Amino acid sequence: MTKLGVSWLLRRVMLPLFVALLSVGMPYAYAGDVHVQFVVIEGHSVVSNQGESYPSWTYNGTIPGPVVRATVGDTIHVSFTNPKKNRQSHSVDFSAAEVDLFNEFATIRPGHVKRFSFVARRPGVFMYHCDATPMVQHIARGMFGIMIVAPKAYTDEYPRPDREYVLVQSQLFPDAKNYQNMIRNIGWRRSLINGRAFKYDPLHDSDARRVLMAKPGERVRIYFLNANINMPVAFHVAGGIWDRVFLNGNPVNVRYDIQTAQVGVAEAAALDIVTPAGHASNMLLTDANADAGQRGASTLLISDPEADPKYGKGSNIIIR
Repeated sequence: MTKLGVSWLLRRVMLPLFVALLSVGMPYAYAGDVHVQFVVIEGHSVVSNQGESYPSWTYNGTIPGPVVRATVGDTIHVSFTNPKKNRQSHSVDFSAAEVDLFNEFATIRPGHVKRFSFVARRPGVFMYHCDATPMVQHIARGMFGIMIVAPKAYTDEYPRPDREYVLVQSQLFPDAKNYQNMIRNIGWRRSLINGRAFKYDPLHDSDARRVLMAKPGERVRIYFLNANINMPVAFHVAGGIWDRVFLNGNPVNVRYDIQTAQVGVAEAAALDIVTPAGHASNMLLTDANADAGQRGASTLLISDPEADPKYGKGSNIIIR
């Protein structure tokens, strides 16, 4: 074969074939850069469907903070700003990072900016939070969020979901200044899901205006984080069974056919449910009955052929 023929064969046949082989089962092919910008907001947040306000400290003004998504091998570049108008020192600690905590996670005073980078080396679902003293108070007032580090490929054991949702559970202490009670677990009143009691549960709260949605037979992946100060969570799906539970969100830590998943404090998991046929409802809840039915730790998932196609996709994995 002539040099021209070899060149044509490489360009037209071998190169496309090579690219196609690389892409099979590999939706995340290359490492990249993820830029995260956090600004601490000291203000107030709504913590009930009735509009109750709470003196909060947050990342970018929301409870929980923004969802951070990356793929194994990505470099995470963090810019963390504590505005001059704030009164407290703050920090950000990523549980997905393997770094020197006294350097990257250092507390900064108002009017300062902290920048650092780390490589996301392990897949999973991780908490980030404030480490500033007293840490219990900073977390209880809203300084926490979730980071999802995806593996480089989906597999038979870790299939691509049809929809994804983030649920973060936390405790509400009415006296935001009393960190001693927070440490002792005294006086907490409500369980918040994504910053609000009964946020997605109109069954227990008629003022709730949101639910999670999926079409019948879809695989729905719940990224669940326990941001409670002291309380573990027994995470259960009423009217169904967790098809798969990935401890810490890592694909290698897979368990099948789980009725209730135990999630410790500052622990996370990825949990799959395959929605029932036809129009159906499932309740995702804490199996500590007082926390779910009275304090607010319950979420309604509706299976409907007409489910909004935007729910559980892109930025709608956490419904604000």
